Amino acid sequence: MGAPPQHLITTLLGDYWISRPEQLPSAALVRLAEEFGVSAVAARAALSRLTRRDLLESSKAGRRTYYRLTDRAAAVMQEGRQRIMSFGLEQGAWDGRWVMAAFSISEEQRDLRHALRARLRWLGFAPLYDGLWVSPTADADSAAAVLTELGIPMATVFRAEAVDLPGMRAPREAWDFDQLRRTYEGFVAQYAPLLERVRRGAVGASEALVARSGIMDTWRTFPNHDPDLPAELLPADWPRAAARDLFVEIYDTLGPLAEFRVKQIVAEFDPQLAELVAHHRTSSILAVT
Repeated sequence: MGAPPQHLITTLLGDYWISRPEQLPSAALVRLAEEFGVSAVAARAALSRLTRRDLLESSKAGRRTYYRLTDRAAAVMQEGRQRIMSFGLEQGAWDGRWVMAAFSISEEQRDLRHALRARLRWLGFAPLYDGLWVSPTADADSAAAVLTELGIPMATVFRAEAVDLPGMRAPREAWDFDQLRRTYEGFVAQYAPLLERVRRGAVGASEALVARSGIMDTWRTFPNHDPDLPAELLPADWPRAAARDLFVEIYDTLGPLAEFRVKQIVAEFDPQLAELVAHHRTSSILAVT
């Protein structure tokens, strides 16, 4: 999978333990991480760092340490999963209006500029110009909240329609559609062989766990590059729907096998807790309100 150990552990907890109040033995989490090639030392260090960051809460019983996601971390993950799983679904008609965030930050405040850009990208914005970011799908109130939270005084958020004039840069040019197409087509090409093996039932439980986390880790990056651009802005034969269909089929089909492998590993340390392990399908995640 190649994900950093902290990210891997929170992903696994989010996929198989997100709604549980019980805590899992640290040894089970370390053993799960080892399935992905993470050493025990690195996994234990990641658990400690996640606890210091208030993403995990821990307790001790004798010589054993136990962990679970904090309520705050679980809520953030639930919100993120909703967005990731809904990404690429068909939308209603776009009203043709853009949300725009205009701001001015001095060159000396590089950390602030970096933080703002990362937050705006997650909301669905892209830079039309350095201090003018646009999105056809973002929520204006969320953008204003980010600018306020980061303490940026010279900023404005507004909604507007673009005027199509010769020689003027259109808002849709904030995205590189050729690069986006290559990214989607590359995703399909990368995972098509796995999908074929999944359909033939040729994937075992251990591989299912690793592959399911891997495809989720790849799919979750797409909203950073494409804010679910509406159909009215997309070129013909856009590959996003095909990429989503492939992701959903692999993720959902491998769910029971991956859950079985997690249960096997947790059962080595606590058979009763192992029975509580559960995977989630795309439809069940989208059904949560």
